[in-house]
Amino acid sequence: MTRLPSAKRVHPCAGPPVPSGTGGARPPGLPQAISGGQERAGTGTVAGVNPETSRNKRAWESASEKHVREYDDLLAQARNRSSLVPLELDLLGPVLASSPAVVHLQSGHGLDDVALVGAGARSVVGVDFSEVAAAAARRRARELGVDCRYVVAELPGAPLRDGCADLVYTGKGALIWLPDLTAWAGDVARLLRPSGHLFVYEAHPMVPLWTWDEDEPRVRPDRGYFDRDHVNDTFPANGAVERQATLAEVVTAVLSAGLEILHLSEHPEPFWRPDGVDAAAWRGRLPNSFALLARLETRA
Repeated sequence: MTRLPSAKRVHPCAGPPVPSGTGGARPPGLPQAISGGQERAGTGTVAGVNPETSRNKRAWESASEKHVREYDDLLAQARNRSSLVPLELDLLGPVLASSPAVVHLQSGHGLDDVALVGAGARSVVGVDFSEVAAAAARRRARELGVDCRYVVAELPGAPLRDGCADLVYTGKGALIWLPDLTAWAGDVARLLRPSGHLFVYEAHPMVPLWTWDEDEPRVRPDRGYFDRDHVNDTFPANGAVERQATLAEVVTAVLSAGLEILHLSEHPEPFWRPDGVDAAAWRGRLPNSFALLARLETRA
């Protein structure tokens, strides 16, 4: 059976627009929401933001032009709805079977949003740092007739309603841009309905240590597992600063927010392979990704 476009259905996160210039913060008395069914997204100001965050935003706006240059290729990929890997589909299958309302934090080019709808999601709201990426994703969703909407905001502090999501989906280069995982996990818990799920498929925290040497896997001498950050020298580059956290810190943040971990696994396959690179670190001997599925605990 072909799923018909559901453009007139309103995502549970929809509501009155958040005034621009709030940077994702909720003014007193204003419910957190996005603009229901409108093309305008929350803007998220950079005024008063620290220089590192501003530099990262500029880097991502520049790098996201790739999504515009490769628009037709990405549209074809989105049409195939094939961006979710088998591991994701296996773990998310029971959740997607209930036709959940999804919030995708750090949604990037939005291909996963289209795939989530194709796999059973009722609708998706993507939240991303980049206006360029969100605009390209919005245009793609409109062309494909899928119920995916986008808002631009700095995270944590998504300008969406409390308890509006059945599933929060994130990863594939998301957590490394977050300065405070405890605040992020708290925001996830705020967005979820009781018994709602969080799913993360992300680069393993060890990944920044691996070189891209093709003969043997090696550890970079300029980085450490317990470092707090490093300058990104791959994508988006341009001086962007990645945050680092151990796997234990990710797990602790999720548990501290009141979520129960249902699944945690580590995998040798990276979620992203740059064209023309065949690093020895990706050949099965080292961890390159992890998957986490958690559920918001309900309290009596």
